[in-house]
Amino acid sequence: MWCAQQPRSEAITPLISPHSSISQKKSHATQMQLGIFGKYLTLWVALCIVAGVTLGELRPSFPDTLSRFTVSQVSIPVAILVWFMIYPMMARIDFTSIVDVRKRPRGLALTLIINWLVKPFTMFIVAWFFLKIVFAPWIDGDLGDEYLAGAILLGAAPCTAMVFIWSYLTKGNAAYTLVQVTVNDIIMLFAYAPIVILLLGIGDITVPYDTVLLSVVLYVVIPLAAGYLSRRWLINAKGSNWFEESFLPKLGPVTIVGLLLTLILLFSFQGKTILDNPTHIGLIAIPLIIQTFIVFGIAYAVAKMWKLSHDIAAPAALIGASNFFELAVAAAVSLFGLNSGAALATVVGVLVEVPIMLLLVRFVNATSKSFAHAHDGTCCPAGATLAKGLEAND
Repeated sequence: MWCAQQPRSEAITPLISPHSSISQKKSHATQMQLGIFGKYLTLWVALCIVAGVTLGELRPSFPDTLSRFTVSQVSIPVAILVWFMIYPMMARIDFTSIVDVRKRPRGLALTLIINWLVKPFTMFIVAWFFLKIVFAPWIDGDLGDEYLAGAILLGAAPCTAMVFIWSYLTKGNAAYTLVQVTVNDIIMLFAYAPIVILLLGIGDITVPYDTVLLSVVLYVVIPLAAGYLSRRWLINAKGSNWFEESFLPKLGPVTIVGLLLTLILLFSFQGKTILDNPTHIGLIAIPLIIQTFIVFGIAYAVAKMWKLSHDIAAPAALIGASNFFELAVAAAVSLFGLNSGAALATVVGVLVEVPIMLLLVRFVNATSKSFAHAHDGTCCPAGATLAKGLEAND
């Protein structure tokens, strides 16, 4: 099979169009342009978290000023930086390949099962066990209830924005990832409140639907429209070869820089909260980290068992492992208050998610050879066409 002959490290972009002119030389050039940001991404993330916390502590006027630009508890400055993260992924999508998704329904089914039938309940079980039993000597009962509520709000909100970064870093199928996120967002509008109500055991909870809708528009619709329109215009003006071989490789650093700047901004907002609660932050982080590994392990194992191709399996598992922390933070603040234990728990979710997800990204990339790949034609017609073309050039 062709995929066994091709070194995995040479492919940096999702191969989703049968009309793309993709060569080993271009892939190598794209990888090189990621440079020091891509090679030492974990280190950069750690430095940006420290920089954000330090900035918020030493210059509190900075986050205070930016917090004024907020609509429905969604930060507009953060949204703009998220656009920089997501746009390169959206620009890579050949929308004609979206029709292939209906030929591979198992990847979408896995995403929905993990996010709505597994993840909220494993989060509740793991968080309850640690916050109410194991750590009971160090956490007051009422405060433990609030921390548990924050964990529930995190577990019931599947990732919307950051998942495009994880898909990009694992060379996931951009079109399929878009469909997975879109379907999750639609279900979230109807299922988030009932699941949270069920797990919190109260009936008077009000989910901030304006936050949900605005987040979907900002984090999905706007960058998607920008990617589609710019792709169409540039291909018409410059040709598909120029777009694939000259324009797309230059977008690699944009995603990484957008991620790093977003982290600085996010943690500048939360710096004081983090520094004021170091012990409890560590206690809250333990069940959140364990939950992430559990859900990822379940999803990745099922993907392997179902024989999903790696470009579908990787994003599916990573969507399940990560959370829509913007929504969780907003819901916690609106329901329990800015200084509540629930709000603190969701902030800890932000703190631990990126480093843990980068670790999982490295694991996914290291284990990719144990999965089938789109390029051998096993998962889609586009892959078969691409494989034949590459074999003809060998």
